[in-house]
Amino acid sequence: MRRERAAAERTRAPFGWSVAMAISSAASENANLNSAVDETRRDFIFVAAGAAATVGLSYAAWPFIDQMNPSADTRALATTDIDLTQIGEGQEITVRAAGKSAFVRHRTQREIEAAEHDDFAHLKDPASDASRLAQKNGAPGRTAYLIVWSACTHLGCIPLFAEGEFGGWRCPCHGSVYDTSGRIRSGPAPKNLFVAPYVYTGANAVRIG
Repeated sequence: MRRERAAAERTRAPFGWSVAMAISSAASENANLNSAVDETRRDFIFVAAGAAATVGLSYAAWPFIDQMNPSADTRALATTDIDLTQIGEGQEITVRAAGKSAFVRHRTQREIEAAEHDDFAHLKDPASDASRLAQKNGAPGRTAYLIVWSACTHLGCIPLFAEGEFGGWRCPCHGSVYDTSGRIRSGPAPKNLFVAPYVYTGANAVRIG
């Protein structure tokens, strides 16, 4: 009888041990799952907090960023409106636009003919007279008016009109000579006088800049 009971106990022991191991394993897996969930929750909290902080910083920084944008007054100075009726034939004025000086010349018929004739001359910086009259929107310009920045392309000096052998401008500093289209013809300047961006806003009005 004792032998049968001992045998029965030996038979039950492995089963009980298996159950205990299964319970322990399930508890361990559950703990690992809870830990993973906790880590995921913490990651989400960190990401959400970081995103909120970024948005907050953006809102806080915007007033300072906006201050760096040019004011309406500054933007207005970027363009200059000119009444062309104030410039007689054969005259030019110097105006400020976009922080720079520009020549606005009302050319005579003789100046226009000379500029067009020299389209076929040997030019250091080749360009037709018509191309130098084009408006910034691509529309053709008017032969009577030439609008160029007033800085010599050599060292930025201010050239003077009617002092060069080609009827246009001459730089008094180093002798660069430009024709009546503002194209470089002789001297150290490497480029033509740069055409200022402009557009006609009426029959007798132009906006530079």
